[in-house]
Amino acid sequence: MKTSTNKILITGATGFLGQHLEDELRDSGYKNIEGISSNICDLRIQEDVNNYIFTSNPNIVIHCAATVGGIGANRNNPGQFCYENLIMGANLIEACRKYCEDIKKFVLIGTVCSYGKYTPIPFKEDSLFDGYPEETNAYYGIAKSALMVLLQSYRKQYDFPGITLLPVNMYGTGDSLNMATNHVIPAMIIKLLTAKRNNVPEVTLWGTGNPTREFLYVNDCAKAICLAMERYDDEKPVNIGTGKEIKMRDLAELIAQKIEYEGKITWDYVNPDGQPRRCLDVSRAKEFGFEATTSLNEGLDKTIEWIRNEIKI
Repeated sequence: MKTSTNKILITGATGFLGQHLEDELRDSGYKNIEGISSNICDLRIQEDVNNYIFTSNPNIVIHCAATVGGIGANRNNPGQFCYENLIMGANLIEACRKYCEDIKKFVLIGTVCSYGKYTPIPFKEDSLFDGYPEETNAYYGIAKSALMVLLQSYRKQYDFPGITLLPVNMYGTGDSLNMATNHVIPAMIIKLLTAKRNNVPEVTLWGTGNPTREFLYVNDCAKAICLAMERYDDEKPVNIGTGKEIKMRDLAELIAQKIEYEGKITWDYVNPDGQPRRCLDVSRAKEFGFEATTSLNEGLDKTIEWIRNEIKI
């Protein structure tokens, strides 16, 4: 697949994952890479997508573009998150089916949020439809799982080569620093760094601190996508993660230790926790050669250093 004639299109190319993915592809020897963002093509408008795909005519499409956010953003924008993620993916898949002359692979970046709220640990891909997703991000998760089903149906009817990857919670350099929409790790780091700078004796974090999460460094996710693009061709979804979970309160204490914040961390029980536990079975990804190599300790060190430089704390 790694030839100069294959043109790779990345949607959401200026986003958190998209930037790292483009770097990974170039480092892996791919030359003909085209990235698009919303200011180039509005994926919510079918005609715009059709025109873009017809002109671009890529061989490989990696769909990273998404409307995303943490628990608060999902809770406040359920309709927007459901509609935009569903319509962007459906428009793109249909345009590629109709207008790509030689489509070799369509890679859908799904989400761990598609799993049922009480899925047994570790999450196995065959359990994806066993239960309704956790309420605060169900609409986003269902939109993504619907796109996976669309790809499966297109494979059956049109022999369309779509695959679905299910990354766990990502973090790392280049993530959003907007406290209204960002994810848990940058939000925690910013809160604790700010408290340390201002000598605030106590920081209150969202929820009970009891849920667990699995975190994947964004560069590892980019490597997984590249490997799956090259080596995986099946309708069954693939978990992308580390297979290791950590309690949120332990994560907060670890970050506080790393930045040397000595104040008290308390938890706001009024706000929701989200899914009780998240931890993936990653054996299917190992079959095509992916295994995460960045430890949480190493990844946090890199992320903290980057955030410090970005916001001058």
